[in-house]
Amino acid sequence: MEMITRMVLERPVVIYSKSLCCMSHTVKTLLCDFGANPAVYELDEVSRGREIEQALLRLGCSPAVPAVFIGGELVGGANEVMSLHLNGSLIPMLKRAGALWV
Repeated sequence: MEMITRMVLERPVVIYSKSLCCMSHTVKTLLCDFGANPAVYELDEVSRGREIEQALLRLGCSPAVPAVFIGGELVGGANEVMSLHLNGSLIPMLKRAGALWV
């Protein structure tokens, strides 16, 4: 889990994903369309991806991907990100984290 902690502090928005996961694609598209420029780690393409996936499950991410961190904090998966977007709190959260400048 130390590896995840270190990785999520490197950028305002971090997404753990799998390249063929449709929900991961949806979350990546949404955040990129806002201009957030997230760091994306495709767990099926990076070394130690399986280890990271297991750590995400231990953190409570179920399923493990997509897992979205904003400002170093776990937001959750696709359902949580979409809920934040629909209730109007996603963009302010991205701004507070320094991911959006507008």
